[in-house]
Amino acid sequence: MHLEPFQGVFRVRFRIDGILHHVMTPPPRFRAAIVSRIKIMADLDIAEHRRAQDGHIRLRSADHEVDVRVATLPTIFGESVVLRILDRDASTLDLARLGLDAAALAHFQPALRAQHGLILVTGPTGSGKTTTLYAALQTLNTLGVKILTIEDPVEYRLEGVSQVQVHEEAGRTFATALRSFLRADPDVIMVGKMRDADTIQAATRAALTGNLVLSTLHANDGASTVIRLLDMGVPAFLIADALRLVVAQRLVRTICAACREGYEVSADSLEPYGHTPTGHGTYTLFRGRGCPRCDFTGMKGRVGLYELMPVTRPMRELGKGPTVDEVRALAREEGMLPLRRAALRKVIDGITSVDEVLRVTSDLT
Repeated sequence: MHLEPFQGVFRVRFRIDGILHHVMTPPPRFRAAIVSRIKIMADLDIAEHRRAQDGHIRLRSADHEVDVRVATLPTIFGESVVLRILDRDASTLDLARLGLDAAALAHFQPALRAQHGLILVTGPTGSGKTTTLYAALQTLNTLGVKILTIEDPVEYRLEGVSQVQVHEEAGRTFATALRSFLRADPDVIMVGKMRDADTIQAATRAALTGNLVLSTLHANDGASTVIRLLDMGVPAFLIADALRLVVAQRLVRTICAACREGYEVSADSLEPYGHTPTGHGTYTLFRGRGCPRCDFTGMKGRVGLYELMPVTRPMRELGKGPTVDEVRALAREEGMLPLRRAALRKVIDGITSVDEVLRVTSDLT
């Protein structure tokens, strides 16, 4: 939920399935009261209007609990507020239900069973990386496995997992927490974000000392992740020894089940988007007509698109300074399914549309 002041206007927008929608325009005279009330509920300083603040609200009912993350930002027309709703019950923490197909799971699950190594989940902000990490942790979460996490913030509480919140004022950063974790006899470590070279190098060394380390990194795809690690100062030999799997992902909206309709297209029409011809003359694709259930958008809900790049022996032998094209070409030779082609499979399966795939993969080839 976005509460945004402008000159003479106070606007409320909701981001639903990744797309912002205008919802209402309350009278501007109510803006200060609404913002102050939210800040009180989030335990923020209502007298502070010159700097950004972060907090959270916990809403409880008889058998349900929802966390609301609150972020304020001072603008030239007053404070803007963003409310992020985190509902554990509404989230899917099951890898198979997130959008991973059987082939992707065949790469992911063996990497999770490894005794040590580094697994990175990459993608832009809001692409579902943290949810994928939590689902992976749920797969590993048994009485025989000790799991430690360092997060900023802790988004979902997982029973049986020791979760630590970053507190930079107290000196508890991602990197310092990682170093202390190594003295706590963990089997699995999850690092919420790889923000700097210090954290990345600490995580890499932890992965080499008998721990399975999972984390996220901002990169477009698997190949660019390797180059990003090199650019951030991680030695090539450490990457080769530690990195086990890179999972690149996006989120796409799914076609509304209540108003979907089929239409025929020629197989050739999908080739410009990266589809490999399979001998089919035509495909039946689907689109949403629009109905009250999907607010007449034709789309309802989201699913993940995944590109899994296992780091194989030939990739470890690439050398000290490979280019992103060299890494990408070798990964494809080793059987990696590129993100765009994985997305087109979901189009052919009737899950999403071509336009939606192009919207979220416009930065990929």
